[in-house]
Amino acid sequence: QVQLVESGGGSVQSGGSLRLSCAASGLSVTSYCMGWFRQVSGKEREGVAVIERDGSRIYADSVKGRFTISRDNYKNFLYLGMNSLKPEDTAMYFCAAAYYCGSSYNPQVRYWGQGTQVTVSS
Repeated sequence: QVQLVESGGGSVQSGGSLRLSCAASGLSVTSYCMGWFRQVSGKEREGVAVIERDGSRIYADSVKGRFTISRDNYKNFLYLGMNSLKPEDTAMYFCAAAYYCGSSYNPQVRYWGQGTQVTVSS
Protein backbone atom coordinates (compact mmCIF):
# COMPACT_ATOMS: atom_id res chain seq x y z
CA GLN A 1 0.00 0.00 0.00
CA VAL A 2 1.39 3.39 -1.02
CA GLN A 3 1.46 6.12 1.61
CA LEU A 4 2.83 9.65 1.46
CA VAL A 5 2.80 11.43 4.82
CA GLU A 6 3.75 15.11 5.08
CA SER A 7 5.05 16.95 8.12
CA GLY A 8 6.82 20.19 8.99
CA GLY A 9 4.11 22.71 8.25
CA GLY A 10 3.30 25.53 10.62
CA SER A 11 2.99 29.27 11.04
CA VAL A 12 5.87 31.62 10.24
CA GLN A 13 6.36 35.34 9.68
CA SER A 14 7.09 36.80 6.27
CA GLY A 15 10.75 36.26 5.39
CA GLY A 16 11.02 33.14 7.53
CA SER A 17 11.86 29.56 6.59
CA LEU A 18 10.34 26.10 6.90
CA ARG A 19 11.28 22.62 5.74
CA LEU A 20 8.55 20.19 4.78
CA SER A 21 9.10 16.43 4.87
CA CYS A 22 7.30 13.61 3.09
CA ALA A 23 7.74 10.04 4.32
CA ALA A 24 7.07 7.61 1.46
CA SER A 25 6.18 3.94 1.83
CA GLY A 26 5.09 1.40 -0.74
CA LEU A 27 7.15 3.17 -3.41
CA SER A 28 10.68 4.44 -3.84
CA VAL A 29 11.25 8.18 -4.19
CA THR A 30 13.79 7.32 -6.90
CA SER A 31 11.30 5.31 -8.97
CA TYR A 32 8.86 8.17 -9.59
CA CYS A 33 8.92 11.82 -10.41
CA MET A 34 8.25 13.26 -6.95
CA GLY A 35 6.77 16.67 -6.36
CA TRP A 36 5.17 19.23 -4.11
CA PHE A 37 1.85 20.91 -4.81
CA ARG A 38 -0.08 23.54 -2.91
CA GLN A 39 -3.70 24.57 -2.68
CA VAL A 40 -5.67 27.44 -1.19
CA SER A 41 -9.34 26.83 -0.36
CA GLY A 42 -11.50 27.57 -3.38
CA LYS A 43 -8.58 27.53 -5.80
CA GLU A 44 -6.94 24.93 -8.03
CA ARG A 45 -4.15 22.75 -6.70
CA GLU A 46 -0.93 23.87 -8.38
CA GLY A 47 2.50 22.36 -8.85
CA VAL A 48 5.36 23.93 -6.91
CA ALA A 49 8.42 21.79 -7.64
CA VAL A 50 9.34 18.35 -8.94
CA ILE A 51 12.42 16.14 -8.90
CA GLU A 52 12.78 13.59 -11.70
CA ARG A 53 14.13 10.07 -11.35
CA ASP A 54 17.54 11.26 -12.55
CA GLY A 55 17.59 14.03 -9.92
CA SER A 56 16.82 16.95 -12.22
CA ARG A 57 14.60 19.64 -10.70
CA ILE A 58 11.94 21.98 -12.04
CA TYR A 59 10.34 24.85 -10.10
CA ALA A 60 7.36 27.10 -10.56
CA ASP A 61 8.47 30.65 -11.34
CA SER A 62 6.78 31.92 -8.19
CA VAL A 63 9.13 29.90 -5.93
CA LYS A 64 12.30 29.72 -8.03
CA GLY A 65 15.32 30.84 -6.03
CA ARG A 66 13.48 30.51 -2.72
CA PHE A 67 12.40 26.84 -2.52
CA THR A 68 14.55 23.72 -2.84
CA ILE A 69 13.21 20.22 -3.49
CA SER A 70 15.40 17.30 -2.44
CA ARG A 71 15.23 13.65 -1.44
CA ASP A 72 16.97 11.18 0.84
CA ASN A 73 17.09 7.96 -1.16
CA TYR A 74 18.07 5.78 1.79
CA LYS A 75 15.38 7.09 4.16
CA ASN A 76 12.88 7.28 1.28
CA PHE A 77 11.96 10.86 2.19
CA LEU A 78 11.14 13.87 0.05
CA TYR A 79 11.79 17.42 1.30
CA LEU A 80 10.87 20.97 0.42
CA GLY A 81 13.06 23.70 1.85
CA MET A 82 11.32 27.08 1.84
CA ASN A 83 13.17 30.36 2.40
CA SER A 84 12.10 34.01 2.19
CA LEU A 85 8.50 32.99 2.68
CA LYS A 86 5.74 35.36 1.59
CA PRO A 87 2.08 35.59 2.62
CA GLU A 88 1.12 34.37 -0.86
CA ASP A 89 2.91 31.09 -0.05
CA THR A 90 0.18 30.34 2.49
CA ALA A 91 -1.49 27.08 1.42
CA MET A 92 -1.94 23.41 2.12
CA TYR A 93 1.15 21.67 0.75
CA PHE A 94 0.88 18.16 -0.70
CA CYS A 95 3.50 15.54 -1.44
CA ALA A 96 2.89 13.70 -4.71
CA ALA A 97 4.25 10.97 -6.99
CA ALA A 98 3.89 10.94 -10.78
CA TYR A 99 4.99 8.46 -13.42
CA TYR A 100 6.50 11.16 -15.60
CA CYS A 101 7.14 14.89 -15.29
CA GLY A 102 9.09 15.74 -18.41
CA SER A 103 9.62 19.50 -18.47
CA SER A 104 6.58 20.23 -16.27
CA TYR A 105 6.40 21.22 -12.61
CA ASN A 106 2.66 20.44 -12.75
CA PRO A 107 2.47 16.76 -13.78
CA GLN A 108 -0.39 14.27 -13.71
CA VAL A 109 -0.22 12.76 -10.22
CA ARG A 110 -0.65 9.08 -9.38
CA TYR A 111 -0.38 9.26 -5.56
CA TRP A 112 -1.15 12.08 -3.11
CA GLY A 113 -0.36 12.75 0.52
CA GLN A 114 -2.93 14.30 2.85
CA GLY A 115 -1.20 17.66 3.11
CA THR A 116 0.39 19.92 5.70
CA GLN A 117 -0.63 23.53 6.30
CA VAL A 118 1.80 26.41 5.83
CA THR A 119 0.72 29.85 7.01
CA VAL A 120 2.86 32.95 6.42
CA SER A 121 1.85 36.12 8.22
CA SER A 122 2.77 39.65 7.15
